[in-house]
Amino acid sequence: MKIGFILGHQQPGPGSWLHQVIGLLCSWGVRVDAIYPGRDLIDLSQVCVEHDLYVLRPSNSELVLSYAGILHDLGARMLNPYPVSALLRDKMLTTHKLQKAGVPVPHTVVVLEAEQVRELLALGGGALIVKPCRGHLGEGVRLIRSPDDIQPLDGVHLAQQYHRPDGLDRKIYSIGGHVFGVSRKFPAQTYEEKMGTPFTVEPELLSLTKCCGDVFGIDTFGVDVIVSDGKPYVVDMSEFPGFKGVPDAATRIADYLSYHLGHVKPSSPPVGIIQTRAGS
Repeated sequence: MKIGFILGHQQPGPGSWLHQVIGLLCSWGVRVDAIYPGRDLIDLSQVCVEHDLYVLRPSNSELVLSYAGILHDLGARMLNPYPVSALLRDKMLTTHKLQKAGVPVPHTVVVLEAEQVRELLALGGGALIVKPCRGHLGEGVRLIRSPDDIQPLDGVHLAQQYHRPDGLDRKIYSIGGHVFGVSRKFPAQTYEEKMGTPFTVEPELLSLTKCCGDVFGIDTFGVDVIVSDGKPYVVDMSEFPGFKGVPDAATRIADYLSYHLGHVKPSSPPVGIIQTRAGS
């Protein structure tokens, strides 16, 4: 059995959950390849499906996404499926689909220029959250309370009504349909803040999380939820997040991937991590 992790430019660190997942899979006898599109020349005529399963990690690299798209076109099995991952990279499309399905999201307007943000603020609807349409890991997200907070925009952005949270933000993760909650300060600065505190997901948020997964037809994902005046709002969704703060996350994810491989975990020595050229 062979599995390929399609990654950006950074190799997983020894303490990361991804490094732990890869180590577990290797110890179960699965051959694991870490694939880094862009590190080597990609001969498009030579790209082929060489693995039983691919895992596409979120990345702000268009190259990574395009490479995954080629593998999808060639019939590769991928988690999460390439069309879903590509859709979730576009926050405008993602927000539209969630709205259409009745998922509560903040009121959202597409903006291209700082002056448009200024006009929205002047309407008197309160503070705004402005974020890039194709943002990644919270990059470029800004809270706009007054005209002094407005900065020039580069590309398409979303301006969303700001709802002051009742306490900490809530990260809710689904791994194969099993749901876990982690409360977290935003923006998180320290390692401890990034890990957050696990909490039991109440029925309303459990139903909301399942609805988000159903919209895109996936069972492994993350949603960012804020609760304001007792009402939950989904403010972001990612296709294969870091699962920080989820108890035994690495084991749960490795089990999930092993299940999709149809692999029975044997008692065998690790086979190691193999670095693979993207064009091979």
